[in-house]
Amino acid sequence: MNITHRPVLLAEAVTALISGPLLQKPDTAKNILLIDGTFGRGGHTQALLKQLPASAQMISFDKDLDAIAVAQQINDPRLKIVHDSFAQMDQYAEPATVDGILLDLGISSPQVDVAHRGFSFRREGPLDMRMNTDHGLTAAQWLEQASPEEITYVIKTYGEERFAFQIAKAIVVKREEGLSPQTTTQLASLVASVVRTREAGQDPATRTFQALRIFINRELEDLELGLKAALRLLKPGARLAVISFHSLEDRIVKQFLQAHSKVDVPRGLPVREKDLPQSALEIIGRVKPSDAEVMENPRARSAIMRIAEKRMEVDA
Repeated sequence: MNITHRPVLLAEAVTALISGPLLQKPDTAKNILLIDGTFGRGGHTQALLKQLPASAQMISFDKDLDAIAVAQQINDPRLKIVHDSFAQMDQYAEPATVDGILLDLGISSPQVDVAHRGFSFRREGPLDMRMNTDHGLTAAQWLEQASPEEITYVIKTYGEERFAFQIAKAIVVKREEGLSPQTTTQLASLVASVVRTREAGQDPATRTFQALRIFINRELEDLELGLKAALRLLKPGARLAVISFHSLEDRIVKQFLQAHSKVDVPRGLPVREKDLPQSALEIIGRVKPSDAEVMENPRARSAIMRIAEKRMEVDA
């Protein structure tokens, strides 16, 4: 199967980082370091490299061994590939040494479209769902041992599924019969038998598969750790751009940026505006895909990119 991956908001992400004030200063050209938190299939990484001088460096992370195999085929001495989560990025760079960080969240088209990875409810395959296939439990293994309460919590919290209890109950009943779902289509059929109503055009299993994927891969925990690490690593004047694809991710990003772009001053304290301490971040804005991009790549329709700029040294 020939599967291509279209990076979302490609030009916009490159512009967001490269147009920051830090990278516009010619005296920093010899020391530029960028981080791409998710290599995927290299679209953002390679587009950014095209804009960087020969002396620059880039570190690209990915938990997926298939993505790492693609990345290792790139012959560019400026690029360092790391098989790890971006949550660990501060183990690979020193504080206040990075000129720009891009986090492209979620999953890539190859992960969804390759049946044996177990991410798609439309394709028959083992119920795996791990981004890093040499570590941790598969979704099937977890469903075989989790309590009804745990399954309900995961599906409700990470999938925002109102039928979470009924789905969990159905999974446990099948498990007690010795028929715990082992494939994607088995789980999708089981969910469809319980979820009787759903938004137009949405498969009944959509929210359950999202929830299990997020939980199995610790995506939200990694995001929170990655944002904190990014704040430590960015130089003053450097930019952070984060592309999210659903409300749970975007809410975490939005709240993090807002929390670090405000200065808390006790009410009634007689302080002039010019004397206020500087916030850690300045929010630059948010960007959504154009209508043309969504037409070409429907998977981009829910994407939001939030951009912020580091303002000062902080202890995060």
